[in-house]
Amino acid sequence: MAELKNRQASFEYFIDARYEAGMVLLGTEVKSLREGKASFNDSYCLIHKNEVWLKSFHIAEYSHGTVNNHEPLRDRKLLLQKREIKKIEAKLKEKGYTLIPLRIFFNEKGLAKIELGLAKGKKAHDKRESIRKKDVEREMKRYLK
Repeated sequence: MAELKNRQASFEYFIDARYEAGMVLLGTEVKSLREGKASFNDSYCLIHKNEVWLKSFHIAEYSHGTVNNHEPLRDRKLLLQKREIKKIEAKLKEKGYTLIPLRIFFNEKGLAKIELGLAKGKKAHDKRESIRKKDVEREMKRYLK
């Protein structure tokens, strides 16, 4: 089973809170996700009429799909509890907050889940600091070997 991570997220954003949500998917989308054929490029979440939607998340068409194959960039509904949606919506109204997908995985029941992060964008100097920390950790690992 594939777990897909949005590696760019921790570089671009400070993650304040994490939420786990279910996804409304078609059969061919699930099969593509199991093969690990998805991309987080420019994907984000928004709340519309008390529902959370995942926008511009690319799931490649299933290789053995027929005419019933899915559209790769369609909007996908995410399943969260109402109180979580209200809490997220309150934070999103604050300046600078956004809701981004962090990773997609399959739980022990075999259901596709997505981890969302309530994030605030980093400035250029914060990104430089992240690069510096990563370099120091890499040097420490190399030294300890």
